[in-house]
Amino acid sequence: MGTQFNVIFYAPDSLTARRANAAVDARMDSLNQIMSDYLDGSELNELSKTAGSGKWVPVSADLFAVLQKAKTIARRSTGRFDPTLGPLTLLWRRAVRRKGFPTDRERHRARRAVGYRLMALDSTTRSVRLRRVGMRLDVGGIGQGFAIDEALKRLAEFGIKSALIDIGGDVLASDAPPGSQGWRVSIGSGNADDADTTTIFLKNAAITTSGDTYRFLAYKGRRYSHIMDPRSGLGLRHFVRATVLAPDGYRADALTKVFSVAGLRRSRRLVKRFPGVRLLILENKRGRLHKWQSAPF
Repeated sequence: MGTQFNVIFYAPDSLTARRANAAVDARMDSLNQIMSDYLDGSELNELSKTAGSGKWVPVSADLFAVLQKAKTIARRSTGRFDPTLGPLTLLWRRAVRRKGFPTDRERHRARRAVGYRLMALDSTTRSVRLRRVGMRLDVGGIGQGFAIDEALKRLAEFGIKSALIDIGGDVLASDAPPGSQGWRVSIGSGNADDADTTTIFLKNAAITTSGDTYRFLAYKGRRYSHIMDPRSGLGLRHFVRATVLAPDGYRADALTKVFSVAGLRRSRRLVKRFPGVRLLILENKRGRLHKWQSAPF
């Protein structure tokens, strides 16, 4: 998935620990083969090749599950998160490599192939139909969260109840370590140097932060975040950092993008659509940093 992952857990003995760790490794490898939009032969990319064909394509239980979760969040967020963002993702990656900017024509063509309503799901046959030519799926905004959820399930099969999994900053914890109130996790303040942090004790929950401190495109004096608004086809033009605490990894992962795109003012109302979710958002507009938190972490 283009990043490292760390697994920390308490096991009754070393043999169980080794077996559990190997099982998690295998599970992450299998999910990468399914969900990656970088691997030519991944199941996701093979599905994208059928776009516009009119065919219903049977898919694996894992791919169907992540697409179903992604479409639900897309619908509840009114398109601020979209798993069909792939054509725009490719444009952004090329722009970063070439240090150029897509033409209006390129952006318009890519945007025509984006829209979660163009992805049809049939739960009876566990199949997917991509209605428009040129569509390309991208579950990068939810896939890591989905993966840590699955990794924690695999550990539970070995009787492991106290664990923390971190994949690229998407963090999920089960029960607290023995003798502790939770796993110590640090949250950045929103400053570029991250000098000021807050520590929370995490258990049976997930936490994720999205921001553009390190990943952005600078072009003609303007800064475009790697976090893209699917509706405009452009990266966000101002600094925003969203930290989401959620009951599971996939929601924490995807909702950081939702609230980043929504911005601070709209997120105040939008967060109410996602029960059990808490939000800390920082936004810098016109040189002023604003902060809002839905509830204490």
